[in-house]
Amino acid sequence: MDTLNQLMNGFAVAITPLNLMWALVGCFLGTAIGVLPGIGPALTVAMLLPLTAKVEPTAALIMFAGIYYGAMYGGSTTSILMNTPGESSTMITAMEGNLMAKRGLAGPALATAAIGSFVAGTIATVLLSLFAPVAADVALQFGPGEYFMIMLLAFTTVSAVLGSSLLRGMTSLFLGLGIGLIGMDSLSGQTRYTLGIQELYDGIDIVVVAVGLFAVGEALFNAFFPQREGTFNKVGRVMMSRSDWRRSVPAWLRGTFIGFPFGLIPAGGAEIPTFLSYASEKKLSKHPEEFGKGAIEGVAGPEAANNAAVTATLAPLLTLGIPTSNTTAIMLAAFQNYNLQPGPMLFQTSGDLVWGLLASLYIGNVMLLVLNLPAIGLWVRMLRIPTPLLYGGILIFAGLGAYGIRQSAFDLLLLFLIGLLGMAMRRFDFPTAPVIVGMILGPMAEKQLRNALSISQGDWTMFLRHPISASILALTVAVVVVPRLLRWLSRRSAMRGVADAAN
Repeated sequence: MDTLNQLMNGFAVAITPLNLMWALVGCFLGTAIGVLPGIGPALTVAMLLPLTAKVEPTAALIMFAGIYYGAMYGGSTTSILMNTPGESSTMITAMEGNLMAKRGLAGPALATAAIGSFVAGTIATVLLSLFAPVAADVALQFGPGEYFMIMLLAFTTVSAVLGSSLLRGMTSLFLGLGIGLIGMDSLSGQTRYTLGIQELYDGIDIVVVAVGLFAVGEALFNAFFPQREGTFNKVGRVMMSRSDWRRSVPAWLRGTFIGFPFGLIPAGGAEIPTFLSYASEKKLSKHPEEFGKGAIEGVAGPEAANNAAVTATLAPLLTLGIPTSNTTAIMLAAFQNYNLQPGPMLFQTSGDLVWGLLASLYIGNVMLLVLNLPAIGLWVRMLRIPTPLLYGGILIFAGLGAYGIRQSAFDLLLLFLIGLLGMAMRRFDFPTAPVIVGMILGPMAEKQLRNALSISQGDWTMFLRHPISASILALTVAVVVVPRLLRWLSRRSAMRGVADAAN
C-alpha cells in the first residue's frame, strides 16, 4: 500500500504542466531520433546534458527518460517501411515488418509495433514500480559464468531459428563473431585483424554493419535482381484485423515477460530478448509458414520484448546505481550532475524525484501511443513513392546515418562493402540477423568467459557447478537436441506406419 501511495505522489509531480511539457518534448525527440540510424538516445541525451544544466532535475530526467523509450518506438518505423533499423534492437522488426510491408501490410505492422510497445512499456512500468528493488537483488545473483551462458543460449537459438538450416545460421553467426573481434582487445590492449588500418582500431560500428546488411543490402539486391516478388509500392489495409489482434496479444504478453528480466541484468541489453522472443513466437505460432515472409507475431513479440527490456533497465540504475545500457550510463551522469547518487538511499532522499520519474513512464507511454497511431496512415502513404526513388532515398539516408557516426569517409566505404555482402547473403539464402547477434554479443561473451575462467582459475566445470549457469546450459543443449530428436522420432513413427500398412 505504501508503494501505491508513493506512486500517487509521483503522479502528482509528473502531471504538473511543466513536467508534462518536458515529457512530451522527450517523447517527440525520442521518436524522431529512433527513425535516424546512427544517432541513438545515448548520444542525444549526452548532447543535451549541458543544455539542461539550468533545468529542474525532475523535469530534465523525465525528458531524458522520454527520449530513451521514445527512440524504441521510432526505431520500428523505418525498420518496417525501409528495412533500416534505427536501433540495433529493432533488427528483428526490420526482418518481419519489412516483409509485411511488401505484402501490403505495413499498417498492421506499424500498429502492432506501436500498441505492443505501449502494452509492454505499461506492464514493465507496473512491474518496475512494484518489484524493482527485489528484481534488482535477483539480478545480482548473476556472475560472469551466468552472463556467458545467456549469450551462448542466444547464439544457439538465433542460429537454429533464423537460418533455413542450422549450418547456414551458424555460418552467419561466426561471420558476425569474426567482425566483432576486429579492433583493440579490451583486456590486453592488442589490436586484432585491423590489417594496419587505423580506422579499424576502434572496431566496426554496429550501426554501419546493421544498416549495411539490411538497408543497403536490400536496395542493392532489388537493383541487381529486380525480378524478385514484392515491392514497396504495394499498399493495403492500414488497421489491424481481428485475426491480427488474436495473434498479436499473446505475442505482446510473451515478449514483455521475456524482455523485462533482461533489462535488469548488466550485459543483458535489448538485443538478446528480441531474438529470443522471435524464436519463441516462431516455435509457438500456429502459422509458422509465414515466418520469413512477414508474420505479425514476428513484429509484435520482439517489439514488446524491446520496450520491456528498455523500461526494466531503470531498475538497477535507480535501486543500485548500476547502468546496464549506454543510455542509462549517460543518465547516471545526469543524476550526478544534480548531485544525486542513484542507489538504495535515493528512494529515501529524493523520493519525489524517483516516483515522479516512474509515474512519467506511464504518461509517456500514453503520449507515444497518441503520437504514433494517428501517423500510421501517413507513414503508409510513403509506400506510394516509386520504388527506384525510394531505394535511392534509402541509400542516401543510410549513407548520411553511417557518415554521421564518426564523420568518416572510411565508414561510408565500409557501409557499401557490407551492403554488397548483405546482397550476396540474400542471393544465397544466408540469414543476416545472426551476423549482428555475433557482432554485438561476441565481444561481450568473450569478456564474460575470460572473467569467469579467471575467477575459477581455469576450471571449466564451474559452469556445471553453479545452478543458474548449469540450468541455462541444459536449456541451450535442449534447443539444439530436442527439435532434431522429435523430427527423428516422427520420421521413425511414419516409417513404422508405412511398414505396418504394407503388411
